[in-house]
Amino acid sequence: MQCALYQAGVCRSCQWLEKAYPQQIADKQRELEQLLSGFAVESWLPAQESGQAQFRNKAKMVVSGSVERPVLGILNRDGSTADLCDCPLYPSSFRPVFDVLKTFIARAGLTPYNVARRRGELKYLLLTESRANGQMMLRFVLRSETKLTQLRDALPWLCERLPQLAVISANIQPVHMAILEGEREIALTEQQTLEETFNQVPLFIRPRSFFQTNPGVASALYAAARDWCRELPLKSMWDLFCGVGGFGLHCATPEMSLTGIEISAEAIACAQESAQRIGLRHVRFEALDSARFAASEAGAPDLVLVNPPRRGIGSALCADLREMAPPYILYSSCNAHSMAQDIALLADYRVARVQLFDMFPHTAHYEVLTLLVRQGL
Repeated sequence: MQCALYQAGVCRSCQWLEKAYPQQIADKQRELEQLLSGFAVESWLPAQESGQAQFRNKAKMVVSGSVERPVLGILNRDGSTADLCDCPLYPSSFRPVFDVLKTFIARAGLTPYNVARRRGELKYLLLTESRANGQMMLRFVLRSETKLTQLRDALPWLCERLPQLAVISANIQPVHMAILEGEREIALTEQQTLEETFNQVPLFIRPRSFFQTNPGVASALYAAARDWCRELPLKSMWDLFCGVGGFGLHCATPEMSLTGIEISAEAIACAQESAQRIGLRHVRFEALDSARFAASEAGAPDLVLVNPPRRGIGSALCADLREMAPPYILYSSCNAHSMAQDIALLADYRVARVQLFDMFPHTAHYEVLTLLVRQGL
């Protein structure tokens, strides 16, 4: 992939951009194999590659500059700013939206936040696109509600020029820290859910719910989990750290009992909406802490699927899984280092199958799907 921003030294977020893509995949696969070298992996599946450009469905833009000439992009450690509106990771549909938003910022008087001076109101713009229907979600991250009335008053102008903006909200993030968003979300449009579809499974995105940023590879990841589960004798399943329910909704059958657990109530609402759309009857989605839920349950399902944050599932949940001893554990990880540490704590399981998914091209990061089978099965 060619990137003028990288070549000019403006942005170096894609640390591996100078490395040929086949070499990127080979290096990631080599690292993964080294991390799992202490386990007898029975089957290595070929790595799932990604498109090299325009694969992201979300942009997180720091807003800097002046209200008359806003800059959308990144803020470097030395205080310099860089405009990333031409970033080749974004689909071509994003650039016209960025151009209109720059004009809108001036019309609405949304003063960009100045980190050094701790002044201004508009900190970030977060833009997400549905590949299913082209609708978009736009979030304004503000320091306070000071400019909220001006934002509301100017919104009809923006919606008239960008009718694809189906979901708009304002997030209030008052602290002077590198935190992307705050706890309070203010809806600015009646619609507050963006619909996406992966493998004919409807999924829903709300402003504060997590969603994969590489829909092409995410679709392949969910499809692989579904196919692996269909090969197993399953009647019940837990989907822990389930987010909006992507894994569980792909893997469940009408006859299967599915329980999805996620700390975010907003994500659980999305998962429940998807389950109703699909028509699954034996489904339970709840907003709970996954580790506490597992510790409180008396029995175990046939399969436990875990999709934890980068820290992994941790020793406490590993201990609970060892005690419950479900026949199968399906582990989806965005950090193979913590996954390997967790697998070492699950000594009663053999590593039956592993596959790498290149969710983050041009970086050292990747996703992994691993099937663990209880010893003796």
